[in-house]
Amino acid sequence: MKELKRFCSFLVVVLLLVSCHKTTDFYTFQGEAQGSTYSIKYISTEEKVTKNQIDSLLTAFDLSLSTYRTDSKISQINAGDSTVIVDNFFIETFQLSNQIFKETDGLFDPTIGVLVNAYGFGPNKKHQDLSSKQIDSLLQFVGFDKIKLNENQTISKKHNQTFIDFNAIAQGYSVDVVVNYLKSKGIENAIVEIGGELFALGKNTIDNKNWVVGIDDPLQKPEERTLIAKVNLENLGMATSGNYRKVMIDEKTGEKFVHIINPKTGLAQKNNVLSATVLSKSAGLSDGYATAFMLMSLEESKIFLQKHPELHVMLLYSDANNKMHQFSTDNFKKLIKE
Repeated sequence: MKELKRFCSFLVVVLLLVSCHKTTDFYTFQGEAQGSTYSIKYISTEEKVTKNQIDSLLTAFDLSLSTYRTDSKISQINAGDSTVIVDNFFIETFQLSNQIFKETDGLFDPTIGVLVNAYGFGPNKKHQDLSSKQIDSLLQFVGFDKIKLNENQTISKKHNQTFIDFNAIAQGYSVDVVVNYLKSKGIENAIVEIGGELFALGKNTIDNKNWVVGIDDPLQKPEERTLIAKVNLENLGMATSGNYRKVMIDEKTGEKFVHIINPKTGLAQKNNVLSATVLSKSAGLSDGYATAFMLMSLEESKIFLQKHPELHVMLLYSDANNKMHQFSTDNFKKLIKE
Protein backbone atom coordinates (compact mmCIF):
# COMPACT_ATOMS: atom_id res chain seq x y z
CA MET A 1 0.00 0.00 0.00
CA LYS A 2 2.86 2.35 0.92
CA GLU A 3 4.60 1.51 -2.35
CA LEU A 4 1.43 2.38 -4.29
CA LYS A 5 1.18 5.74 -2.48
CA ARG A 6 4.83 6.49 -3.23
CA PHE A 7 4.27 5.65 -6.90
CA CYS A 8 1.17 7.86 -7.06
CA SER A 9 3.03 10.72 -5.37
CA PHE A 10 5.90 10.33 -7.83
CA LEU A 11 3.44 10.32 -10.75
CA VAL A 12 1.76 13.52 -9.52
CA VAL A 13 5.14 15.28 -9.22
CA VAL A 14 6.13 14.22 -12.74
CA LEU A 15 2.80 15.41 -14.16
CA LEU A 16 3.17 18.75 -12.38
CA LEU A 17 6.66 19.23 -13.73
CA VAL A 18 5.52 18.41 -17.26
CA SER A 19 2.50 20.71 -17.05
CA CYS A 20 4.65 23.59 -15.68
CA HIS A 21 7.20 23.34 -18.49
CA LYS A 22 6.58 26.04 -21.11
CA THR A 23 7.91 25.87 -24.63
CA THR A 24 9.84 28.86 -25.97
CA ASP A 25 8.39 29.97 -29.29
CA PHE A 26 8.13 32.80 -31.82
CA TYR A 27 5.22 35.22 -31.47
CA THR A 28 4.63 37.15 -34.70
CA PHE A 29 2.11 39.69 -35.93
CA GLN A 30 1.82 42.44 -38.55
CA GLY A 31 -0.20 45.59 -38.98
CA GLU A 32 -0.43 49.01 -40.57
CA ALA A 33 1.07 52.23 -39.24
CA GLN A 34 2.31 55.60 -40.49
CA GLY A 35 1.08 54.99 -44.01
CA SER A 36 3.12 51.79 -44.18
CA THR A 37 3.26 48.41 -42.44
CA TYR A 38 4.93 46.96 -39.39
CA SER A 39 6.10 43.50 -38.41
CA ILE A 40 7.05 42.23 -34.96
CA LYS A 41 8.57 38.90 -33.97
CA TYR A 42 9.52 38.14 -30.39
CA ILE A 43 10.62 35.07 -28.49
CA SER A 44 8.86 34.05 -25.30
CA THR A 45 7.34 31.17 -23.39
CA GLU A 46 3.97 32.93 -23.50
CA GLU A 47 2.18 35.77 -25.25
CA LYS A 48 3.35 38.93 -23.49
CA VAL A 49 2.39 41.56 -26.06
CA THR A 50 -0.63 41.68 -28.38
CA LYS A 51 -1.30 43.39 -31.69
CA ASN A 52 -3.95 45.60 -30.06
CA GLN A 53 -1.41 46.91 -27.57
CA ILE A 54 1.05 47.80 -30.34
CA ASP A 55 -1.68 49.42 -32.45
CA SER A 56 -2.69 51.59 -29.49
CA LEU A 57 0.93 52.59 -28.87
CA LEU A 58 1.50 53.55 -32.52
CA THR A 59 -1.77 55.49 -32.64
CA ALA A 60 -0.61 57.52 -29.65
CA PHE A 61 2.70 58.07 -31.44
CA ASP A 62 0.90 59.38 -34.55
CA LEU A 63 -1.23 61.70 -32.42
CA SER A 64 1.99 63.32 -31.35
CA LEU A 65 4.18 63.39 -34.48
CA SER A 66 2.20 62.72 -37.65
CA THR A 67 2.03 65.67 -40.06
CA TYR A 68 -0.66 63.72 -41.93
CA ARG A 69 -3.09 64.01 -38.99
CA THR A 70 -4.65 67.41 -38.40
CA ASP A 71 -5.36 66.45 -34.78
CA SER A 72 -1.73 65.62 -33.92
CA LYS A 73 0.33 67.80 -31.62
CA ILE A 74 2.84 68.59 -34.37
CA SER A 75 0.07 69.65 -36.78
CA GLN A 76 -1.41 71.97 -34.17
CA ILE A 77 2.02 73.50 -33.55
CA ASN A 78 2.58 73.92 -37.28
CA ALA A 79 -0.81 75.63 -37.50
CA GLY A 80 0.40 78.23 -35.01
CA ASP A 81 -0.84 76.95 -31.64
CA SER A 82 1.92 77.86 -29.17
CA THR A 83 0.01 76.51 -26.15
CA VAL A 84 0.30 72.83 -27.11
CA ILE A 85 1.98 70.75 -24.38
CA VAL A 86 4.14 68.16 -26.11
CA ASP A 87 4.61 64.62 -24.82
CA ASN A 88 7.65 62.38 -24.41
CA PHE A 89 7.38 61.12 -28.00
CA PHE A 90 7.78 64.68 -29.24
CA ILE A 91 10.47 65.63 -26.70
CA GLU A 92 12.70 62.65 -27.43
CA THR A 93 12.33 63.08 -31.19
CA PHE A 94 13.17 66.78 -30.79
CA GLN A 95 16.30 65.96 -28.78
CA LEU A 96 17.50 63.28 -31.22
CA SER A 97 16.92 65.67 -34.12
CA ASN A 98 18.80 68.47 -32.40
CA GLN A 99 21.77 66.16 -31.82
CA ILE A 100 22.00 65.15 -35.49
CA PHE A 101 21.28 68.72 -36.67
CA LYS A 102 24.32 69.95 -34.76
CA GLU A 103 26.60 67.06 -35.67
CA THR A 104 25.82 67.35 -39.40
CA ASP A 105 26.15 71.14 -39.39
CA GLY A 106 22.49 71.56 -40.32
CA LEU A 107 22.27 69.04 -43.17
CA PHE A 108 19.70 67.12 -41.15
CA ASP A 109 16.96 69.65 -40.45
CA PRO A 110 13.31 68.83 -39.59
CA THR A 111 12.24 72.42 -40.34
CA ILE A 112 12.76 71.67 -44.02
CA GLY A 113 9.02 70.91 -43.99
CA VAL A 114 8.17 74.34 -45.47
CA LEU A 115 10.26 73.46 -48.55
CA VAL A 116 8.99 69.87 -48.71
CA ASN A 117 5.43 71.23 -48.80
CA ALA A 118 6.27 73.91 -51.35
CA TYR A 119 7.77 71.36 -53.72
CA GLY A 120 4.69 69.20 -53.24
CA PHE A 121 6.27 66.29 -51.38
CA GLY A 122 4.32 66.86 -48.16
CA PRO A 123 0.73 66.12 -47.11
CA ASN A 124 -0.78 68.43 -49.79
CA LYS A 125 0.94 66.54 -52.68
CA LYS A 126 0.78 69.58 -54.97
CA HIS A 127 4.06 69.47 -56.89
CA GLN A 128 5.45 72.70 -58.30
CA ASP A 129 8.70 74.15 -59.58
CA LEU A 130 10.05 76.95 -57.42
CA SER A 131 11.89 80.03 -58.61
CA SER A 132 15.10 81.22 -56.94
CA LYS A 133 13.18 84.10 -55.40
CA GLN A 134 10.56 81.75 -53.95
CA ILE A 135 13.24 79.45 -52.51
CA ASP A 136 15.07 82.37 -50.89
CA SER A 137 11.85 83.61 -49.31
CA LEU A 138 11.18 80.17 -47.83
CA LEU A 139 14.72 79.57 -46.56
CA GLN A 140 14.29 82.25 -43.89
CA PHE A 141 11.81 79.90 -42.18
CA VAL A 142 14.22 76.92 -42.25
CA GLY A 143 16.58 76.18 -39.38
CA PHE A 144 16.14 73.85 -36.43
CA ASP A 145 17.88 76.45 -34.26
CA LYS A 146 14.89 78.75 -34.95
CA ILE A 147 12.58 76.64 -32.79
CA LYS A 148 12.82 76.00 -29.06
CA LEU A 149 11.58 73.39 -26.62
CA ASN A 150 10.54 75.36 -23.54
CA GLU A 151 10.68 74.24 -19.90
CA ASN A 152 6.88 74.06 -19.77
CA GLN A 153 6.98 71.58 -22.71
CA THR A 154 5.63 74.00 -25.30
CA ILE A 155 7.34 74.87 -28.59
CA SER A 156 8.37 78.39 -29.59
CA LYS A 157 9.02 79.29 -33.22
CA LYS A 158 10.96 82.34 -34.38
CA HIS A 159 8.77 82.42 -37.48
CA ASN A 160 5.18 81.28 -37.45
CA GLN A 161 5.62 79.93 -41.01
CA THR A 162 8.26 77.41 -39.89
CA PHE A 163 6.91 73.91 -40.49
CA ILE A 164 8.31 71.06 -38.38
CA ASP A 165 8.49 67.70 -40.13
CA PHE A 166 10.07 64.81 -38.23
CA ASN A 167 9.31 62.24 -40.94
CA ALA A 168 13.02 61.69 -41.64
CA ILE A 169 13.54 60.38 -38.11
CA ALA A 170 10.13 59.63 -36.57
CA GLN A 171 9.65 56.23 -38.20
CA GLY A 172 12.99 55.03 -36.88
CA TYR A 173 12.21 56.42 -33.44
CA SER A 174 8.81 54.69 -33.47
CA VAL A 175 10.72 51.40 -33.76
CA ASP A 176 12.67 52.32 -30.62
CA VAL A 177 9.38 53.12 -28.85
CA VAL A 178 8.00 49.66 -29.65
CA VAL A 179 11.26 47.96 -28.63
CA ASN A 180 11.23 49.75 -25.28
CA TYR A 181 7.65 48.63 -24.78
CA LEU A 182 8.64 45.01 -25.46
CA LYS A 183 11.48 45.35 -22.94
CA SER A 184 9.05 46.67 -20.33
CA LYS A 185 7.09 43.43 -20.76
CA GLY A 186 10.16 41.30 -20.08
CA ILE A 187 10.97 40.46 -23.70
CA GLU A 188 14.70 40.15 -24.34
CA ASN A 189 14.83 38.84 -27.92
CA ALA A 190 12.83 40.34 -30.77
CA ILE A 191 12.98 42.06 -34.13
CA VAL A 192 10.76 45.06 -34.85
CA GLU A 193 10.30 46.60 -38.31
CA ILE A 194 8.19 49.62 -39.24
CA GLY A 195 8.19 50.89 -42.82
CA GLY A 196 11.64 49.39 -43.47
CA GLU A 197 13.37 50.76 -40.35
CA LEU A 198 14.10 48.16 -37.70
CA PHE A 199 15.78 47.14 -34.47
CA ALA A 200 17.18 43.71 -33.63
CA LEU A 201 16.85 43.10 -29.89
CA GLY A 202 19.04 40.35 -28.49
CA LYS A 203 19.32 37.23 -30.62
CA ASN A 204 17.28 34.58 -32.38
CA THR A 205 17.74 32.22 -29.45
CA ILE A 206 15.48 29.54 -30.93
CA ASP A 207 17.83 29.03 -33.89
CA ASN A 208 20.86 30.03 -31.77
CA LYS A 209 22.05 32.81 -34.07
CA ASN A 210 21.90 36.56 -34.61
CA TRP A 211 18.96 38.13 -36.38
CA VAL A 212 19.72 38.29 -40.12
CA VAL A 213 18.43 41.20 -42.23
CA GLY A 214 18.73 41.80 -45.99
CA ILE A 215 19.55 45.12 -47.70
CA ASP A 216 17.71 45.85 -50.96
CA ASP A 217 19.32 46.80 -54.26
CA PRO A 218 18.23 50.43 -54.93
CA LEU A 219 18.34 49.87 -58.70
CA GLN A 220 16.01 46.88 -58.77
CA LYS A 221 12.65 47.02 -60.51
CA PRO A 222 9.47 47.24 -58.39
CA GLU A 223 8.61 43.59 -59.07
CA GLU A 224 12.11 42.39 -58.13
CA ARG A 225 13.62 41.52 -54.74
CA THR A 226 17.38 41.59 -55.08
CA LEU A 227 19.59 41.86 -52.01
CA ILE A 228 22.93 43.65 -51.89
CA ALA A 229 23.94 41.99 -48.63
CA LYS A 230 22.72 40.22 -45.51
CA VAL A 231 23.88 41.42 -42.12
CA ASN A 232 23.96 39.85 -38.66
CA LEU A 233 22.36 42.11 -36.07
CA GLU A 234 22.30 42.06 -32.28
CA ASN A 235 21.04 45.04 -30.25
CA LEU A 236 21.35 47.38 -33.23
CA GLY A 237 18.94 49.69 -35.02
CA MET A 238 19.00 49.84 -38.81
CA ALA A 239 17.68 52.38 -41.30
CA THR A 240 18.15 52.88 -45.01
CA SER A 241 17.62 56.17 -46.78
CA GLY A 242 17.47 56.61 -50.54
CA ASN A 243 14.97 57.21 -53.28
CA TYR A 244 14.41 53.50 -53.75
CA ARG A 245 12.82 52.80 -57.13
CA LYS A 246 12.96 56.55 -57.79
CA VAL A 247 16.48 56.69 -59.16
CA MET A 248 16.60 59.24 -61.99
CA ILE A 249 18.56 58.98 -65.24
CA ASP A 250 20.15 61.93 -67.02
CA GLU A 251 18.86 61.79 -70.61
CA LYS A 252 22.14 63.13 -72.00
CA THR A 253 24.72 61.22 -69.98
CA GLY A 254 22.73 58.21 -68.76
CA GLU A 255 24.01 58.95 -65.25
CA LYS A 256 21.94 57.56 -62.36
CA PHE A 257 21.29 59.85 -59.41
CA VAL A 258 18.73 60.81 -56.77
CA HIS A 259 17.18 64.12 -55.76
CA ILE A 260 16.86 65.19 -52.14
CA ILE A 261 16.17 68.69 -50.82
CA ASN A 262 19.16 70.44 -49.25
CA PRO A 263 17.98 72.52 -46.24
CA LYS A 264 20.86 74.97 -46.70
CA THR A 265 20.28 75.82 -50.36
CA GLY A 266 16.60 74.92 -50.66
CA LEU A 267 17.39 73.07 -53.88
CA ALA A 268 16.57 69.51 -54.84
CA GLN A 269 20.18 68.34 -54.78
CA LYS A 270 21.55 65.87 -57.29
CA ASN A 271 23.68 63.15 -55.70
CA ASN A 272 25.29 59.94 -56.94
CA VAL A 273 24.93 58.35 -53.49
CA LEU A 274 21.94 56.10 -54.18
CA SER A 275 21.33 54.81 -50.68
CA ALA A 276 22.73 54.93 -47.17
CA THR A 277 22.27 52.12 -44.65
CA VAL A 278 23.15 52.99 -41.07
CA LEU A 279 23.37 50.76 -38.01
CA SER A 280 23.61 52.28 -34.54
CA LYS A 281 22.41 51.87 -30.96
CA SER A 282 18.93 53.11 -31.95
CA ALA A 283 16.73 53.02 -35.03
CA GLY A 284 15.94 56.71 -34.57
CA LEU A 285 19.58 57.77 -34.76
CA SER A 286 20.13 55.44 -37.71
CA ASP A 287 17.17 56.98 -39.53
CA GLY A 288 18.35 60.56 -39.04
CA TYR A 289 21.96 59.88 -39.98
CA ALA A 290 20.92 57.93 -43.08
CA THR A 291 19.03 61.01 -44.28
CA ALA A 292 22.08 63.22 -43.70
CA PHE A 293 24.36 60.89 -45.68
CA MET A 294 22.08 61.29 -48.69
CA LEU A 295 23.00 64.99 -48.71
CA MET A 296 26.73 64.48 -48.31
CA SER A 297 29.10 63.59 -51.08
CA LEU A 298 30.89 60.27 -50.72
CA GLU A 299 34.09 62.00 -49.57
CA GLU A 300 32.20 64.14 -47.06
CA SER A 301 30.60 61.01 -45.64
CA LYS A 302 33.97 59.30 -45.26
CA ILE A 303 35.36 62.27 -43.34
CA PHE A 304 32.27 62.40 -41.12
CA LEU A 305 32.49 58.67 -40.37
CA GLN A 306 36.09 58.96 -39.23
CA LYS A 307 34.75 61.12 -36.39
CA HIS A 308 31.84 58.76 -35.65
CA PRO A 309 33.20 55.21 -35.21
CA GLU A 310 30.00 54.26 -33.37
CA LEU A 311 28.13 54.21 -36.70
CA HIS A 312 28.14 51.15 -38.99
CA VAL A 313 27.48 52.38 -42.53
CA MET A 314 27.15 51.11 -46.09
CA LEU A 315 26.79 53.59 -48.95
CA LEU A 316 25.80 52.58 -52.47
CA TYR A 317 26.85 55.02 -55.19
CA SER A 318 27.21 55.21 -58.95
CA ASP A 319 30.41 56.20 -60.72
CA ALA A 320 31.01 58.22 -63.92
CA ASN A 321 30.52 55.03 -65.95
CA ASN A 322 27.13 54.41 -64.37
CA LYS A 323 28.29 51.39 -62.38
CA MET A 324 27.14 50.92 -58.81
CA HIS A 325 29.73 50.53 -56.06
CA GLN A 326 29.73 50.02 -52.31
CA PHE A 327 31.56 51.80 -49.56
CA SER A 328 31.33 50.18 -46.13
CA THR A 329 32.95 51.02 -42.83
CA ASP A 330 35.11 48.27 -41.35
CA ASN A 331 32.68 47.65 -38.50
CA PHE A 332 29.84 47.22 -41.03
CA LYS A 333 31.89 44.70 -43.02
CA LYS A 334 32.28 42.54 -39.91
CA LEU A 335 28.51 42.17 -39.71
CA ILE A 336 28.00 40.97 -43.28
CA LYS A 337 26.81 37.38 -43.48
CA GLU A 338 28.95 35.44 -45.95
